[in-house]
Amino acid sequence: MKKIDPKELKPNVIELISDRWMLVTAGAPDNFNTMTASWGAVGELWGKPVAFVFIRPQRYTHEFVEKNDMLTLSFFAEEYRSALKFCGAHSGRDTDKAAKTGLTPAPTESGSTTFAEADIVLECRKLYKDEIKPESFTDKTIIDKWYPARDFHTAYIVEIVNAWIAE
Repeated sequence: MKKIDPKELKPNVIELISDRWMLVTAGAPDNFNTMTASWGAVGELWGKPVAFVFIRPQRYTHEFVEKNDMLTLSFFAEEYRSALKFCGAHSGRDTDKAAKTGLTPAPTESGSTTFAEADIVLECRKLYKDEIKPESFTDKTIIDKWYPARDFHTAYIVEIVNAWIAE
């Protein structure tokens, strides 16, 4: 992987997240969890390159994000779509997702976890979190459509401290 400045990311970031999806991973390589996400954003806030990540509290990965200051957002080529589907449909509480998918956990230089097969990796440091609140929606139709169980996400704003692309 080649280290780059986050401003050098060339793919359409909306397409990258919504269509290619990503693995959100927190924890060290010997104790981590990962989940598939297709909601999020990348931009600039507070003079820093940032990403916005949304995780429901019942997800196992939420526990790891809460316990760690760092997390990674890993993107993969289309050939890994089935691995991402698996990681989004199974819990790490009772399944070794890496072993089941053949993905290879790899440490970052800061000790976070990504995967050797990723072609883009953003290593991030938590800056801010808050719970999505039903009373804050100005379009209340979103609640019934996306939160019928009222299981609102935790929203994280994370600083992109390292970025790598496959060479």
